[in-house]
Amino acid sequence: MSDIFLSLILGLIQGLTEFLPISSSAHLLIPSLVFGANDLGLGFDIAVHAGTLCAVIYFFKNDLKVYALSIFNSSNRYQNERRVAINLLIATIPIVFAGILFNDLISQRLVTKELIAWSNIFFASLLLLSFYLSKKNKDIFHLSILMSLFIGCVQVFALIPGASRSGVVIMACLFLGLNLKDSSRFAFLLAIPTILGALIFLVADSIATNLDIFNAQLFVGFITSALVAFFTIKYFLQFVELIGMIPFFVYRIFLGLLLIIL
Repeated sequence: MSDIFLSLILGLIQGLTEFLPISSSAHLLIPSLVFGANDLGLGFDIAVHAGTLCAVIYFFKNDLKVYALSIFNSSNRYQNERRVAINLLIATIPIVFAGILFNDLISQRLVTKELIAWSNIFFASLLLLSFYLSKKNKDIFHLSILMSLFIGCVQVFALIPGASRSGVVIMACLFLGLNLKDSSRFAFLLAIPTILGALIFLVADSIATNLDIFNAQLFVGFITSALVAFFTIKYFLQFVELIGMIPFFVYRIFLGLLLIIL
C-alpha cells in the first residue's frame, strides 16, 4: 500500500471517526496493528487533526462568533451563549492538565490491539447505558459549571485508545440528562479547544524532533479529514436523534471482538 493511498484512507477514517462515538485513535492505529501498514507518524497526526479542527470551526463559525461576542458583552441578550462559552472553557481544563501530566506516556504510543478492543467494548457499554438511563430533558443551556467540570473530567478517559473522545463526552452529557442532539453538539464544540490543545503538543514534539510536515501524504490527509469531518458533523447532528446510540454500540462491540480474535 503506497503512502499516498494510505494517507487518503487514514484521512477518511480520521474525518469520519473523530466526531462519531467510535474512537478515531483506535481506527487510525488499526491498519498498522492489524495489516502491517506503515505508521505515517507524528507529522501525519498533526495534518489530520488540523483538518478536523478546521472542519468543526468552519461548521460552527457563526456560533463561535456569538460565543466570543458574549464573553465581552455583559448584555442579558447573550446570557445563554455566555453560559455555553464559559462551560466549554471549564470542560476543557481537566484534559489540558491530564495532557501535560501524561504527555510523555502518550507520545510513546504504548498501544495494543487488546487495549483498543477492551476499551471499545467497555466504553461502548457505558455509552449505551447512558443512552437508556438518561432523561434527555435538558438542553445545552441547562449545563452548570459543576456539570461542565464533570464532563471535562470524564473526557480525560478519551486519552485511552479506543475510548472515543466524542463518545465519552456524549455519555457524560446523557448521564446529566441532556438530550441526545445537544449532547452531541456540546461534544463537537468541546472538540475545538481539545483538538487545538492536542495540536499544540504535537507541533511542539515535531519541532523538537525536526519533523518534515510539508509533504504530499500530509496534504492528502489534511484535505480528506477536513472534508469528511465537515459532512460527518452536519449529517450526524441532523439524524442523531433518529439513529440513537444502538448502531454505534453494536459496531464497537463487533470491532472489539474482531480485534480480540485477530
